Amino acid sequence: MLGIEGCLAEVMAIPGALDAILIDQTSGTAVASGGVTRELDVDRSAAGLGETLRAMLDGLAVISPGGTVQIRDVIITTDDGHHLLKPLETVFDGPLVIYVRLDMHRANLALARHRLQSLSGRLTTM
Repeated sequence: MLGIEGCLAEVMAIPGALDAILIDQTSGTAVASGGVTRELDVDRSAAGLGETLRAMLDGLAVISPGGTVQIRDVIITTDDGHHLLKPLETVFDGPLVIYVRLDMHRANLALARHRLQSLSGRLTTM
């Protein structure tokens, strides 16, 4: 089992990882962050990313036959890199989401997704 700091250390060890934020999905609060550059406002980013995931869940639930949907991960590609959001099974004070920004030229997107999947089952908040 991994703690929060160990989880962030492993996320930042993913080749090409630039920033990582562990987000409380319900509140949009940053629980922890790693590799954050000075230009990044962690609290504002966490709130926006949490809201983005909630909006995606709401929109997908509307078009889903059962009215609910579970997102396994989200990949967003921008001109400055790949952005991955991975909802975690572990509950802290609410459901958690790991966000990682990857360098577009150095990162292997498939490897990053695989590593986040592996981490999601090993994180504990104890």
